[in-house]
Amino acid sequence: MVPKNKKSEIESRVAEQIDAIKRGCVELIKEEDLYKKLLHSENRGLPLKIKAGFDPTSPDIHLGHTVLLNKLRVFQEFGHQVLFIIGDFTAMIGDPTGKSETRKPLSEEEVARNSRDYRAQAFKVLKPEKTKIISNSWWLSSMKLGEFIKISSHYTVRRMLEKDDFEKRFKDNRPIAMHEFIYPLLQGMDSVFLKPDVEVGGNDQKFNLIVGRELMKSFNLEAQVIMTMPLLEGLDGKNKMSKSLGNAIGVSDEPNDMFGKIMSISDEMMLRYYELLSFIPIAALENLKKDLQNGINPITAKKRLAVEIVERYRGRQSAEKALNYFEEKFQKRINPEDIVTIKLENDFCGKYSESSEKGLSVQILPLMNAVGAAKSNSEVKRLIKQGAVKIDLDNTGISADEKSREISIDDGSVLLPLGTDMFILKIGKKKIYKIKLK
Repeated sequence: MVPKNKKSEIESRVAEQIDAIKRGCVELIKEEDLYKKLLHSENRGLPLKIKAGFDPTSPDIHLGHTVLLNKLRVFQEFGHQVLFIIGDFTAMIGDPTGKSETRKPLSEEEVARNSRDYRAQAFKVLKPEKTKIISNSWWLSSMKLGEFIKISSHYTVRRMLEKDDFEKRFKDNRPIAMHEFIYPLLQGMDSVFLKPDVEVGGNDQKFNLIVGRELMKSFNLEAQVIMTMPLLEGLDGKNKMSKSLGNAIGVSDEPNDMFGKIMSISDEMMLRYYELLSFIPIAALENLKKDLQNGINPITAKKRLAVEIVERYRGRQSAEKALNYFEEKFQKRINPEDIVTIKLENDFCGKYSESSEKGLSVQILPLMNAVGAAKSNSEVKRLIKQGAVKIDLDNTGISADEKSREISIDDGSVLLPLGTDMFILKIGKKKIYKIKLK
């Protein structure tokens, strides 16, 4: 018998898992079954087996795919085992979900090519030590015809026609090929073979997941819990993220491109991306929502999200560089490629400036001559008089909307804070120099 305190502790851990697991979830079939499985897992110290299938219909994984990967990672954080199924066999049949006509199956060569990078991309989210990547051709390609006929006897045509896509096409007198009925059965056989405790899929996959749950019952197995996740909208904010629609953010995109794409989403979509793609705690997400309601700049919140996502897939250094690039090019309207970096010699202070207890007084005319920023002294004086010459102390990526330390030059000199070793000299909109002091 489990002591009362121990029982309460276990129940508390189970409740914590359910709260985290349900975040962003569309439907859970059934929550009471999940509770029982998690309780059994805690009592016995045995991890649950969490299954998710991915048909390699394209060579790259985009952020839409990672909605499921993120949920799998949540399970892993609580110690559970993930079964990552590459549907190399089922991809050659073609999932009819969401299709208004018979879908063309992929060739064996296309599937092999598209599967090649799935492992490396998946491990950008999942823990390798808690992940098994398995191709479903392992068991499906060796299945005998008699075995398949036996399996198909467990599901009726009437049940198949309950699938929305099939029902609409049947009513409209549009063709439904026999191999499209086969696809849900084979996906269900993945569950019969692997005996998962939970299967996670997009909410468009609900019918196929239920087939797996029902087939497990038919084979006297404990039925899997079904968890469906929403389909992530793409950059257009309307359609499901898809490379074919040109609205996707790939996990292999260059850091600057990935960062810029995330910054381009609407403020309304940002919270949805936070809920489905970010790993910030639920309490922190609720605080963020309150901050936005109280007037925090959405750009600031969006940049946090972009940094988190780019760091996850491209590393911390790349995320910081992408942040700097975005702020310089789009917020300060500076293209980093246009910035000229100049290191001034050690005698710069003695020749062109004076140090005091208040700071470093820099004479602009000799400074601009030293860096070759003007053709003559008269041009320098004219630019200063027009207010076209500025010193920016925030040259390492602090955006203008958060903190501005830009100093306009009107008397031919500027007082820099003591300890300044780098600043940006701006002349008009096109000439930008990053000055590093030795």
